[in-house]
Amino acid sequence: MNKAELVEAMAKLTKLSKTDCKDCLEALVKTVGSTLKQGKSVVLTGFGTFSVMKRKSRTGMNPVTKKKMIIPAKKVPKFKAGKALKTQVK
Repeated sequence: MNKAELVEAMAKLTKLSKTDCKDCLEALVKTVGSTLKQGKSVVLTGFGTFSVMKRKSRTGMNPVTKKKMIIPAKKVPKFKAGKALKTQVK
C-alpha cells in the first residue's frame, strides 16, 4: 500500500475528505520525524513505538575497490510493533 492508497482507505473509514486525511497523515509523519530528531520516542499504545537507535562505527569494504573503510557512527529510526498490531497481523 502506498501513500495515496492509505489516504483513500483512511477517507473511506473515517468519512472525511481525502484532503483532510492527507493533511492528517502528513502531520503525523512530520511530527514523528521532528520528535525523533529531538531524540525522543513516540509511543502509540497498541500500535507500536518509534525510537532512535545509535549505530556504532564499523569497518566496511568498498565493493568496487575492495578497499577497507570506516563507516561512521550514526542515528537511525527504529520501530517496534505493539502487542495489538502483532495480534492483528497473525
